[in-house]
Amino acid sequence: MDDVSRPASPVLAEDALLGLLLPFWQLIIGAFVLFAVVVSIGRLARRGPSRMSTALLVTAAAIAGFAVVGVLLQG
Repeated sequence: MDDVSRPASPVLAEDALLGLLLPFWQLIIGAFVLFAVVVSIGRLARRGPSRMSTALLVTAAAIAGFAVVGVLLQG
């Protein structure tokens, strides 16, 4: 009998392992981001209300800008 070339079947064990690890890495990255945000908010709060209001205005402008870009790129 001739050797019939079969299509390579995907290795499901590797996909399952990666699927289990992916949420774990997202959790680790999210924890580092949350830590950085908390530390930066603490530093801003110690600098006083004028710096805090400026930071809030810049953040609000950035959020509005991202929303506008998202709406423009959708259509």
